[in-house]
Amino acid sequence: MIQQEYRVQPGNWDQGGAAFVDDGVNFCVFSRYAERMELLLFDREEAITPFQVIELDPRVNHTFFFWHCLVVGLPSGTWYNWRAAGRCDTRESGARIDPGKALLDPWATTVSDRLWDRARACRPGDNCATAMRAQVLRDDYDWEDDRPLHIPLNESVIYEMHLGGFTRHPSSGVAHPGTYRGLIDKIPYLAELGITHVELLPIMAFDCQDVPPATAALGHQNYWGYSTHSFFAPHPHFAHEPARARDEFRDMVKALHRAGIGVILDVVFNHTAEGGAAGPTINFKGLGNEVFYHLDFSDRRLYRDYTGCGNTVNCNHPIVTRFLVDALLYWVRRMHVDGFRFDLASALARGEDGNPLYHAPILWATELAPALNRTHIIAEAWDAAGLYQVGDFPGFRWAEWNGRYRDLMRAFVRGEPGLIPEVATRLAGSSDMYEVRGRRPVNSVNFVTCHDGFNLWDLVSFETKRNQANGEENRDGSDNNISWNCGIEGPTDDPEVLRLRRRQARNFIGILMLSQGVPMILSGDEILRSKDGNNNTYCQDNERSWFDWSQVQPQRPMFDYVRGLIGLRRRHPSLTRDRFLTGAPDPGLSLPDITWHGMNLDLPGWTNPGNRALAFTLAGVSPDEPPLHVVLNMWQDPLDFAVPPLPGRRWTLTVDTMAEPGVFPPGTAAPLFDPVPDPGEPPLRRIRVGARSLVVLEAQLT
Repeated sequence: MIQQEYRVQPGNWDQGGAAFVDDGVNFCVFSRYAERMELLLFDREEAITPFQVIELDPRVNHTFFFWHCLVVGLPSGTWYNWRAAGRCDTRESGARIDPGKALLDPWATTVSDRLWDRARACRPGDNCATAMRAQVLRDDYDWEDDRPLHIPLNESVIYEMHLGGFTRHPSSGVAHPGTYRGLIDKIPYLAELGITHVELLPIMAFDCQDVPPATAALGHQNYWGYSTHSFFAPHPHFAHEPARARDEFRDMVKALHRAGIGVILDVVFNHTAEGGAAGPTINFKGLGNEVFYHLDFSDRRLYRDYTGCGNTVNCNHPIVTRFLVDALLYWVRRMHVDGFRFDLASALARGEDGNPLYHAPILWATELAPALNRTHIIAEAWDAAGLYQVGDFPGFRWAEWNGRYRDLMRAFVRGEPGLIPEVATRLAGSSDMYEVRGRRPVNSVNFVTCHDGFNLWDLVSFETKRNQANGEENRDGSDNNISWNCGIEGPTDDPEVLRLRRRQARNFIGILMLSQGVPMILSGDEILRSKDGNNNTYCQDNERSWFDWSQVQPQRPMFDYVRGLIGLRRRHPSLTRDRFLTGAPDPGLSLPDITWHGMNLDLPGWTNPGNRALAFTLAGVSPDEPPLHVVLNMWQDPLDFAVPPLPGRRWTLTVDTMAEPGVFPPGTAAPLFDPVPDPGEPPLRRIRVGARSLVVLEAQLT
């Protein structure tokens, strides 16, 4: 227990947060309208009252809009908060300074919410005994020569997952379930699957208590984590020892890198946990509400909400832009992450007046920062107020979650006719959206499922959502799922329906892995995990959301199928091109890079409004890579498709979703036909492709 009081010097304002210097710890925080500022020091995480309150002198501890001091000899491990007094003029300036509120340092790298009471923080007045607080720690972590992996995005396969839910199920068998350490124990599973990156749902510290009252009344908390309050701090609840969250996160990153797996963070820069006018005061609202949030110009009491979460971060204010870019740099330089996926990224494109900017400072500063030039940046290119920028997101290097790909492939696989021209375009990397702007297939992150919406098994099992367990009377979550239940709604024992569902699931994964662009799969889809039809499990920290490890062996055929498709993609550079297909031969090769077909060669049926089938032949990028022939039959009946003759090669079956697991490893399947004679006119061969199925052939040298 700390007994002494520490001497204070002026300190400096050039670095936000708490940083060790030669004589002690320098503290610095931004607040334009604060007239007085206090630094509260606590000796323990759970201490109710500070052991020292340092009142900053505005004559020596205040530079421009920054408050700062140096506490001489302060030991590592000390906890602290800020307390501001000053202007509270919500109508005109937008300032919301409350002298009773203990404020969390926005630059904090280690935080605690052990005492946190969200309801108390929503009311005016003192909340020192129930506030979140930050800890100042020396940073002497040994990275052991670890570096971000810099895996090219076009060669990547992304695995979106919830860090806690991945090992929280009792069947996980890990020593520390639901933690960074727990994920380390499951790295062999990820390596066997073959993915190149994990994309982690929010791990920046978030408010678990941020849910609607009716949801909280059922005992639910914020599970997904889209309620960030600290952009530099790992979430403490994912740590076995919360005070070591920063180093436990680093241990996880280092272990993943050793296995050749990169780390992409889902970041929520579009809003914070402070909500709107009725929300809590945590940090930004009590220090710089008028700077950090979009406020209505005519009445500064009102928050502009482009996110559906009560507030919108004013990302393109110069101070906020600098703050957020510094956060990204911190996670790359100090935490070694490999990339970021930006939630509701179109909200970041909005200027201070709320209108979209093509040259939005935050987006271009992120794209052009030299330290981020090999860091993957991925946008969810829409927001909750109708701004939809898929195919038109500002910048050049930004990849995008391709929502158009998702919606189209869902419709195609459930059997909707007349989609063949667009299906071909999406399979080929969505050149209609990207090529005209000088972008590449790598700008398209293709997906069929993600955390938000039905997962894969529910996509083929439900046509309507079942979200009653969330406490919002099934009003939450999307009603536009573009799903098909294969004839029976929800769970069934009908063997024919179950076979069809498994085949449809294989079709989705097959199409995804055969598409140009960057594939992303949702954790648990490889073992056909169900969420009971709930398409918005943001508050379901329970077995409905957790990865059920007891299903890995029973669902091994699906796991092997997904693993096999990832392996096929990784051994065929023709599936991971960094340029768009042209239909012309690659230099040095005789075949066009792609040729489109239907049931007959060179007749894809672009103008047939009832067409539900497509085939294509994909050339290798080098003479050593076997060409591929892919057939997609989404008709309800089997069909016969012509197979192109390739002199000197014979076609071997590689994928057939009518079978389980559906993937035939190299060398395990017999050739379909005798070798094609050369020279001479080769005979036309056909293969029968089952109803609602997908077939891939490889042309092996004879």
